[in-house]
Amino acid sequence: MELRVLRYFLAVAREESISGAAQFLHLTQPTLSRQLMELEEELGKQLFVRGNRRVTLTEDGVLFRKRADEILALVDKATMEMTADEENIAGDIYIGAGETDAMRLIAREAKKLRARYPQIRYHLHSGNAEDVSERLDKGLLDFGLLIEPVDLKKYDYLRLPAADTWGVLMRRDHPLAAKELVSPGDLDKLPLLVSQQTDRWEALSRWLGRSMEELNIVCTYNLLYNAAIMVDEGLGCALTLDKLMDTRDTGALCFRPLTPPLSSGLCVVWKKYQVFSRAAARFLDQLRLGLELPGEGEGR
Repeated sequence: MELRVLRYFLAVAREESISGAAQFLHLTQPTLSRQLMELEEELGKQLFVRGNRRVTLTEDGVLFRKRADEILALVDKATMEMTADEENIAGDIYIGAGETDAMRLIAREAKKLRARYPQIRYHLHSGNAEDVSERLDKGLLDFGLLIEPVDLKKYDYLRLPAADTWGVLMRRDHPLAAKELVSPGDLDKLPLLVSQQTDRWEALSRWLGRSMEELNIVCTYNLLYNAAIMVDEGLGCALTLDKLMDTRDTGALCFRPLTPPLSSGLCVVWKKYQVFSRAAARFLDQLRLGLELPGEGEGR
């Protein structure tokens, strides 16, 4: 299987048209159709449903699209690393992160490093811990910023000098907004939006003194932005981390911390035995220096 054929496949999947993809790729339509048929024969799977006006992916095609994207992303990443200028630090650094205000710490050090090496370029991927970990394991990311609890056995890591505070995001006119702090009893029967990441439920359950399943959960979310819209529209209140949404006095929403306080630590992680590009290695050095952190695996 050739890389160019993967690019042909992705072009057709994107354009949803063989003729449109052929025009984009500067190929004749019969040539592109033949390449796709040979690819399907090689895989022994039908990848497209060919209609009169458009082509769509089959279930196997959807899976193959994801794998083709990952393969080509790795190839492009490796090519950039191998062709980097040996005299100047340049290249691409890939960072994945969950939603956390601690990203500001990473951003400040990234800015300092790029001031010294302006040919460095950053690529950010936002997702939950499962998504970021999967991309790390496949080599699509150099670093991940993960919110604890997280399984660190397969990673080297730096623990950041910061922690995220748990609380409740609500409308400013909600009765609970009159309180400065939210206690476990305040959540009884309250319609709640909670994270889909059940590994976070254990700490929340300990804080509650009972199972999360006993709460009135009306919605789960993986990233907060859309969940905050649900909160604004009155669906319920969101159990979440602080500083992910604008809750200044002029906003429609407000945040109230939990009491007793509950917080989560944060780690920058990378694969064990990772061989970094020169740019990624300098970035890790910058984090250690700028944040005054000890060596990798601190806290193991």
